[in-house]
Amino acid sequence: FKKMEAEKSAEGLNDNVIIPFCAALEEVCEARGYVLNIFGDKSNLVFTGDEKDAAAIYTMIEDYLAAKD
Repeated sequence: FKKMEAEKSAEGLNDNVIIPFCAALEEVCEARGYVLNIFGDKSNLVFTGDEKDAAAIYTMIEDYLAAKD
């Protein structure tokens, strides 16, 4: 939390906290054969273990958010 709080921009937060965290999570999940969907109060984190699935899920989310506007 302190590292996240210390970042001054969304880009810094993404580059220095979120991407390294996701990369570590991907590595652990893949090594254990997990398919993971974590649903939070205001977020959703999905690990499928497959690049095509990840791209398809990203596209679905982008389409959903665009349709709300």
